[in-house]
Amino acid sequence: MAQFDVYANPTAASRDGYPYLVVLQSDQLDHLSTRLVMPLQRLERSHGDMPRRLAQWVSIAGEALHPAAHQCVAMPARLLRKPVASLVAEQGTLRDVIEAVISGV
Repeated sequence: MAQFDVYANPTAASRDGYPYLVVLQSDQLDHLSTRLVMPLQRLERSHGDMPRRLAQWVSIAGEALHPAAHQCVAMPARLLRKPVASLVAEQGTLRDVIEAVISGV
């Protein structure tokens, strides 16, 4: 399970709004049974009211999604089946939204 791999959200109740999860956890911690993941969110409203660093987007299968860094969670690795994409090329964006949550916008 590689860092920045994207998986379909295994939780049916939240899948419509958060169709994917991206693994943030370093590959060096693969021996752990959980993975730190960040939901990728569909937004129906404009993101103009969000601070710039939190209003960034990534694309999965042609759909623009908002990395919801404020909703990161540890999830059992066994629930993450087969990766559907990789956001390794977007790691700067993902790190920036996390940093915005940790350090302030």
